[in-house]
Amino acid sequence: MQLKQGLEYGEQVVMPAIEAGSNVIAFGEMGIGNTSSAAAILAALSGASVELCVGRGTGIDDETLCKKRALIKQALEYHQDKLATPEQILQRLGGFEIVQMVGAMLAVARAQKVIIVDGFISTAAAMLASRIAPHSKQYMVFAHGSMEQGHKLMLEQLNAEPLLHLDMRLGEGTGAALALPLLQAALGFFCEMASFADAHVTQVVDA
Repeated sequence: MQLKQGLEYGEQVVMPAIEAGSNVIAFGEMGIGNTSSAAAILAALSGASVELCVGRGTGIDDETLCKKRALIKQALEYHQDKLATPEQILQRLGGFEIVQMVGAMLAVARAQKVIIVDGFISTAAAMLASRIAPHSKQYMVFAHGSMEQGHKLMLEQLNAEPLLHLDMRLGEGTGAALALPLLQAALGFFCEMASFADAHVTQVVDA
């Protein structure tokens, strides 16, 4: 019940913007503890080890990192029989913010608009959305490659290349804001740049 509500709430957040004419919706996040949820989701979806998936988040020390990994292993073991589908993974490992991001991404994809994905947690949502509705992946643009340890693995799983590499550990929407002008510039080049023929440029070929 809560999963369904969360997905619907995410859709309700983005639909007014889409209906008002927006064709690009960007996703970032700011939270406490949600790198743990995102890492657990990555481990469940990829089958990779917790050690590979779990990073330092905002910069925790070695002792806290060991505790973080142990707790995520415990969660994965506890739910291991109920992680067969992306919906089950989302229900048991995702926080409410990740659930709503997934719902919003699915709604944006259904509307055939661009999804800018920024940061580790948002990419966890993108992984789930693309497993629930594979066509949604074609609407996703990945803003920047996070320094968080598992993000590179997430991008590999999605066969995605981020637009920017800024050595930021947590995105919080910063990468999305910086990526938007690149999308606007690319659109301008594609739609407005003259060809050689349009500009009456004569090509000279050396003999």
